[in-house]
Amino acid sequence: MIDLFSAARFGAIDLANRVVMSSLTRNRAGAGNVPTPLIAEYYRQRASAGLILTEATPICAEGHGYPRTPGIHTPEQIAGWKRVTDAVHGARGKIALQLWHVGRISHPDLQPGGALPVAPSAIRPAGQVFTGQGMKDYVTPRALELSEIPALVASYAQASRNAMEAGFDGVEIHAGNGYLLDQFLRSSTNRRTDAYGGSKENRTRLLLEVMEAVCAAIGNDRVGLRLSPVTTFNDISDDHPQETFDYVVTQLNPLKLAFVDVLQGTGGAPRDQWVPFDYERLRALYAGNFIRNNGYDLNTAQQAVTSGAADAIAFGRLLLANPDLVERFRRGAPLNPPDFATFYTGEEKGYTDYPFLAE
Repeated sequence: MIDLFSAARFGAIDLANRVVMSSLTRNRAGAGNVPTPLIAEYYRQRASAGLILTEATPICAEGHGYPRTPGIHTPEQIAGWKRVTDAVHGARGKIALQLWHVGRISHPDLQPGGALPVAPSAIRPAGQVFTGQGMKDYVTPRALELSEIPALVASYAQASRNAMEAGFDGVEIHAGNGYLLDQFLRSSTNRRTDAYGGSKENRTRLLLEVMEAVCAAIGNDRVGLRLSPVTTFNDISDDHPQETFDYVVTQLNPLKLAFVDVLQGTGGAPRDQWVPFDYERLRALYAGNFIRNNGYDLNTAQQAVTSGAADAIAFGRLLLANPDLVERFRRGAPLNPPDFATFYTGEEKGYTDYPFLAE
């Protein structure tokens, strides 16, 4: 019987088990948004997970929206990530880089030359952003010109090639959580009247162009995708999410990706407050490896994998606080609680100092 501890093959990536580390922004990058030795140690500690999905990593200078997030668009960043992948592979782990463009979830203070952030449409998100000089209101972004879209697609492909140069086992395209590709997918943020807006087919066009370009660059069997159909994070929504995302996953089937990673629910909200959505239908429509993400414990994860509802389960906070989560699950051992105060600050504190069982 297949369970959470069974080996798996996701495209070209062999997993020792079906525990996946979810992408977690930690704001620990060094000068120039370069991964540091501390980041390498953080991921090395968690290499017993079947697959690590890294923190979201901007594909270009314009893709940044937060301080100290490591990029994958300069030689120094590539070299920094190579130290990370060497550390993880030295511990017999597998690691994929999550490729990110934040779109409108940025600020001129974080953009090259103080430029406006870009988005599908010029709609300002509610809320504020931490710029490194305190909290500031989001600004109204600039709508991407039709002529700019080919270069954007090319930047995803180049970032995926950079990831391969850095030694990653694959990449995950971030098309969730209210960032750029999600902004194109959702009706609340995409009010375009050209070929990239309006119908669900048009709103999905950019995502499919990006996926095809990345697959052509590094091979479809090393490419995954993150979706979050009903999250409201970053002031985003869709008029008909089931219809939109049913369409998205059916269009992905011909690409034969390594996996699709679906964030269920609406972020940190309890399950009884989630926006209604039929994830079982999404699972049935998608023909490839299906990762479920958000709010799982050992028992619910085992049920999902043994029943076939998922091929793997992604864990965020549990793996953040328990670098040896797989072994703790095997033994039924108690878990370290996460320290919320150090999620985004603290250097090694709350990052590489969580105890292992042996300690």
